[in-house]
Amino acid sequence: MKILVTGGLGFIGSHTVVELQNEGFEVVIIDDCSNSSEKVLDGIKAITGKLPLFEKIDLKEKNKVEDFFKRHDDVQGVIHFAASKAVGESVEKPLLYYENNIGTLVYLLKELAEKDTANFIFSSSCTVYGQADVMPITENAPVKPAESPYGNTKQIGEEIISETCRVTPSLKAIALRYFNPMGAHPSTEIGELPIGVPQNLVPFITQTGVGMREELSVFGDDYPTEDGTCVRDYIYVVDLAKAHVQALKRLLEGKNADSYEVFNLGTGKGSSVLEVINSFERVSGEKLNYKIVDRRAGDITEAYADTTKANQVLGWKAQYTLDEAMKSAWDWERKIRG
Repeated sequence: MKILVTGGLGFIGSHTVVELQNEGFEVVIIDDCSNSSEKVLDGIKAITGKLPLFEKIDLKEKNKVEDFFKRHDDVQGVIHFAASKAVGESVEKPLLYYENNIGTLVYLLKELAEKDTANFIFSSSCTVYGQADVMPITENAPVKPAESPYGNTKQIGEEIISETCRVTPSLKAIALRYFNPMGAHPSTEIGELPIGVPQNLVPFITQTGVGMREELSVFGDDYPTEDGTCVRDYIYVVDLAKAHVQALKRLLEGKNADSYEVFNLGTGKGSSVLEVINSFERVSGEKLNYKIVDRRAGDITEAYADTTKANQVLGWKAQYTLDEAMKSAWDWERKIRG
């Protein structure tokens, strides 16, 4: 069964391709390599023993999307990761984010709406909740006005999918709202490869630990949390990848309750910035050079998932601890820095 994975050379995409191939699916990747590398294909092959099909396509080019689906009319499901994802950059370049994250989604859905049956998994985000009023965050929590154009593209994306499913009986979709992905494959063949200065906490920690960055800035220690630093739900990327396979199977096997469903993906436990730093120091045996600086605009105090629905309805549960995920990130960082 052929599955298209857009952005399949990226961090979460590549780990999902591995899990799909391990489950026997035939995978075709579309990626424009704007924030990834074709070398990731070698890592995927090293882990699974099989090289996925790969096409270097920019999904903003509508005619190329149309041509792809003509040539691959046997695609049974699409897992859609391809998107720009840096919150700060989205504030500076909103039109780039709307074109790249919304336009491409529309082109994909137009093709899927033409098929007799189509199954679509959307890479969404807990950013759709903003600063939620109650912790942990359930799927029924209100979707707040977005804090950034990036967050807004995820909200709009979900609305577009939901509305398309409503009028397209052949289309079934699941939006997966991630919390904070981290780590690398235990083989250290693939992992997170941020271009430039990392936007996420964990690669910034490991780059500082390996001496690539001078120090880590901790943005604020005066939040109303136990140690004063922001709290997030950090989920191991392999756990996250397995959730995508589980969601896809749910659609393929017709187990979905509605044509459009939403699931939170997290561990159900919040960890503060200082707890994440302590985890790194535990697994690495290194002291991390960090300093407390002023708060950063747009940072919410805490966000962690209520995973009850994913556990009970999707039949998926995060298996790895923060320390286990951190160790994988550290092993990967040391490998790629040689």
